[in-house]
Order: sequence, then C-alpha cells, then structure tokens
Amino acid sequence: MHVETIETPSLGDRSYLVHDGRVALVVDPQRDVDRVLDAAETAGVRIGCVAETHMHNDYVTGGLVLATDLGVDYLVNAADPVAFARRGVTGGEVVQVGELRVEVVATPGHTETHLSFVVTHDGQEAVFSGGSLLFGSVGRTDLLGPDLTQQLTHAQFHSVRAIAAAAAEDAELYPTHGFGSFCSSGPATGANHSTVGEQVRTNHAFTTTDEDTFVTDLINGLAAYPTYYAHMGPANAAGPGPADLSVPAPLTAAELRRRLDDGGWVVDLRTRTTFADGHLAGALNVEMGGSFVTYLGWTLPYDQPITLLGSEDDVREGVRELARIGLDHPTAAIGDDPNTLAGDHRLSSYRRVGWAEVAAETPTVILDVRRTDEYADGHLPGAVNIPLSDLLERIADVPDGQVWVHCASGFRSSIGASILDRAGRHPVYIDASFDDAAAAGLTIETVQPAG
Repeated sequence: MHVETIETPSLGDRSYLVHDGRVALVVDPQRDVDRVLDAAETAGVRIGCVAETHMHNDYVTGGLVLATDLGVDYLVNAADPVAFARRGVTGGEVVQVGELRVEVVATPGHTETHLSFVVTHDGQEAVFSGGSLLFGSVGRTDLLGPDLTQQLTHAQFHSVRAIAAAAAEDAELYPTHGFGSFCSSGPATGANHSTVGEQVRTNHAFTTTDEDTFVTDLINGLAAYPTYYAHMGPANAAGPGPADLSVPAPLTAAELRRRLDDGGWVVDLRTRTTFADGHLAGALNVEMGGSFVTYLGWTLPYDQPITLLGSEDDVREGVRELARIGLDHPTAAIGDDPNTLAGDHRLSSYRRVGWAEVAAETPTVILDVRRTDEYADGHLPGAVNIPLSDLLERIADVPDGQVWVHCASGFRSSIGASILDRAGRHPVYIDASFDDAAAAGLTIETVQPAG
C-alpha cells in the first residue's frame, strides 16, 4: 500500500491518494482537484473511488467533481442529506477498491455523520480519520452549534476508541485536519506522521479516561473559528461545482479607481512591509502565503465581490486559494507598482515598528487584534482587544488618535492596520512577534479567572 499526501498548508489540511500500485482511493480531496490528478499520474495509478470522511466545514470539497468526472463511486455517509447522487455507506460496510480493502467506521463527533476509513492491503493497514482522531488532539465538536456540542463531544470520546478497536496498533494514521486547521479542538503535536498505537498512548482523548472530564476539558478549550465556516457545510451538501482557476483579465486603471472610490474590497497581496510603505488608499492588505485565505475569509464579508491586486503569480495563487473556500471569480489588477495601477488615485502609507519603539514611545492606544483567548493568556497593560475578525464591525470601538496595532506574529496586525488605514484612521503597524515583547522591556499581564 502506498499513500501520497496532498497538503494544503494555508488551510491546515491534508488530502490523500492511497493505492495498491494500480488503483487508488482518494480521501477528502480539496476543490482544486488538479493536484490529485497530477499525483495519480505521477504514481501511475487509476483513481477507482473517492471517499469523504464528512461534510467539511473549513473548505469546499472537490470530491463530487472528481468522482463525477472520472465516473467512479463517491463514498459519502448514507445519512448525510445531500443534493447529489453518491454511494451511501454506513459504519461496518466494506468496500473493495482494486486490492484495497476499505472498512467504514462510524466516528461521529466532529460532525454527526463523520466516518473514518480503515484501509488494508498486503499486510499493511492505514486509518484515514478525517476530523476525528488527529495527531495529539481530536476534531472540534462545536461546528454544528451549541445545542449539539455536548452530545458530539461525548460521541468524540467513543469514536476515537472505535478507531482503536477497528485498527491494529501499528496502523498508520492519516487525519485530514490538525496541521493548522481551526477544525482541531486544541493544539496538535506538529508531527508529520503517527500510528494509532502512538495516539492511544499519548493523545489526551485516550489518556483522559473519564468521559465527563474529557467533555468538560475539550469544550472549555474551544476557541473562536473562522466565520466563513458557516458557508462550507451547506456548499458541500449542495454539491460544489468545479473550480475556475483561470487568472482574470486585468482591470483598467479607471475601473480600479472606481472600485476603490466606491469602497469595494480591493485586496493587495504584496508583502506587509511593502504595503505599509505605500499602497492605494482604500485597499486592504492580506499578504499572499501562509494563512492568506483563512484570514481573508474570516475578516471580509463573505460572498461580496473581491478584487485582487498583485503580481500575476500572486493573483493566480489567490484565485486558487479563494476557490477552496467557495469564493469564485474574483477580479484583478495585475502589477506591483501602486503608482501605475490606478493612475492618479491617492496613495497612502503608515509607520512600521518593532517592540523597541513601543517600549521607547509608550503609545496611548494599543490595539491587540488576537483572539480573546490569546489576549487572556497574556497582553500589554491597557491594550484594547478587538479580534481581527470583529474589527470591521467594531471599528467605532477603536479609541481616537494614533493606534498601534499588534497580534502574535505581525500577520493579522498587518490586516488590522490596513483596515484602520482604509477607514481613515492613523495606524502604526507593530511588525513583531508577541513572544519578544517582554524581552524588549514591556510588561505582560494575564486575565485572572473569575472567582
């Protein structure tokens, strides 16, 4: 048995191509299925089946398009209320894909209808656990709403044990989430591989043997997750169409000026340092790379027109990233020089500093755009905490005057500073890791728990 991993680091997810040397099973493919087809071609195998562990909440699946185009079975839980034809499967079923024996295991918790797949071939065994058992953690259980969270958390406790019962101790484990995805319920280990036995010995889902304690601890540890998640499950249940990954024709300078003047969502993909030094007034900065699509989808209003501004390579990557969360057909202004892209449109800039300047100048207003749980763990005295995801709606809550903006690494604060700049405020962008603030002489406070 061979397993090819197809990573999507920007969303913290993995898809898999598992094969016997001739025929392959694809598990949890992202919407840009060209990567899966390329992997199959490179391996010299035919895709014989596509399987979905669950209706994903953090990306739009490519499973339906891939299975339909290839004319192969699409394995989806028979209990999922989907609007398309599929091969409905339930826990306990066995499906043959070439020489691969695929056992379906019901593992509710991350979703009500979550499945895992135990694949066996030639004496080897592998578990594709989706958002159930992760490396060092489990999938979060609150994505279907507060009314179901406790029930699903109890189910998650039992589901990981169902995986351990169905698979050998040395079975390789291949989760979909847990590599930076907010679908994880807690910090994953950062490992690249693991086995079921290793997780039984080390994962808190197993080492916490009291079910009620597990449920309480997991729910208490759940943090905020991206708002665009609300659109992913319904899109996947409806049956997503193919992704259009073509680069749009460039806008004219006049049309770009009009969109900026009208308050449209023009997203500058250049580096945060370059953007701070000079950009088109009214544009937002979401630097291409890293967590680009997660924070764009979390910050901007979903389903409103987006214009990408940057080099052709960055725009091409931006189109692909947006398609993964269902934001199709953005427009684009292609180029790296804001002086020429929109003709005589006004340019803007703002100051970029590190912690040494913060310590030396003692700013009056510091805006911390991290999540509330990050703020509680440690923050600068007097800092105003408005998570980046709330900043557009709560910009009136930002105190007047010059606003010094920081986050954990400098990525989110670059977006926050550009939001303030777009609103006509006066940001100072703190481009530094929060872990280095104390070394610069700054005091760190924590929020003391009530009682």
